[in-house]
Amino acid sequence: MIGRRLSFALILILTWPMRWLPYQAIHRIGGWLGIAIYYLIPKFRKRCLSNLALASSMKLTEKQIRGYAKDSLQNLAITCLEYAKFDAEKEIGRVASCVNPEQANLFMKENKPVIFFCGHQSNWEILFLEGTSRMPGVAIGRPIKNGYLYNWVLNVRQKFGGKIIAPQNAIREGLRGLKRGCFLGIVGDQGMPDSGYCSPFFGREAWTSPIAAILSHRTGSPIIVATTQRKEGRYWIHYSDPILPRPEAPAEEEIDRLMKASLSALEKTISEKPGEWLWSHNRWKQQTPDKLKPAFRHESILILLSSENVFLLPHLAAFRDLYPREFITLLVPEGMTANLEGAEILSYSRDEELLMRDFRFKLVFNFTTCGKVKPHYKKLAAFNVVSLEELQSLAGVQASFSETLKKAILKI
Repeated sequence: MIGRRLSFALILILTWPMRWLPYQAIHRIGGWLGIAIYYLIPKFRKRCLSNLALASSMKLTEKQIRGYAKDSLQNLAITCLEYAKFDAEKEIGRVASCVNPEQANLFMKENKPVIFFCGHQSNWEILFLEGTSRMPGVAIGRPIKNGYLYNWVLNVRQKFGGKIIAPQNAIREGLRGLKRGCFLGIVGDQGMPDSGYCSPFFGREAWTSPIAAILSHRTGSPIIVATTQRKEGRYWIHYSDPILPRPEAPAEEEIDRLMKASLSALEKTISEKPGEWLWSHNRWKQQTPDKLKPAFRHESILILLSSENVFLLPHLAAFRDLYPREFITLLVPEGMTANLEGAEILSYSRDEELLMRDFRFKLVFNFTTCGKVKPHYKKLAAFNVVSLEELQSLAGVQASFSETLKKAILKI
């Protein structure tokens, strides 16, 4: 309790001067801070690099991946610094404008409340602040652990009369808000493996809450994808064409259609300015935290085999038992036949080929004797590079490889 209070006090002290600075000055400071985060905090850098590499449909070069990772962390730093500025802001129109509010305004006047579907672009807080400065609105917001900090953030978000509702009350309170004539804001780009709904996002299956589509189908409310970009110290908000529900269509079919249309529109705008999206969030995570130890809970995995450990081949299925939906790449010696359901299987002929220039992998299982593997992948985006000996040590018992793997990785 005391620690959270102190950390909140420190955040207030550090960001308080932002209240009096012009937005362009805050953006410059945030740019410097974001570069410092990139070089000084590996956790943030690696997540950005890996997630950008995982966005396979974008086909980014290494230079682009590094550049967008820096841009994204600069954007995150700017967003954090602007909370104090938004807290003091009395006229949000000084910094944000919606370029095409007409269709949404018409729906609201005709008592057809809009569901705004949005993502973590530029400063995502500006969408709700600008929207509630013009019309009544509610939005779903996930609480953070520090209650003191979250109460401050809530006050900032609700300063123009909007209301934030907790995710556990999203359906009930969302329906209530729409019936009162409020728009409903939903951030739909968070990885939620417990949601029960997944859809392709930048070329890979991603789990997402389908609440926007469920409420649209149930109420007849149109979905409008709200996006924002930062230009010359201002935020420009754009509303998509409305995505209209078909009440007569089967619920499951219609929810899938509405979600895919919403995500596709959001994905298109992210690709236009990738550096303004939150790549430090694990969009493609595939598991909830209850099964695997944190060090092994990653969605992009590389397994390196050598000709000396052929005995591992019959046990490869154990990886799929532990990682049923994760993206696995298997690198094996030429001539070795290996099978692992759904895995990308590559071959190599020389140890040098084990050292791929690939940012995708957050977790590497190195079952070779090449000593360069660990420093190589740790320098890229890997959080953990583990050997067979380390797995055996973590398992603490002598057993088959399948049992060793499970005892080392599973929470028991």
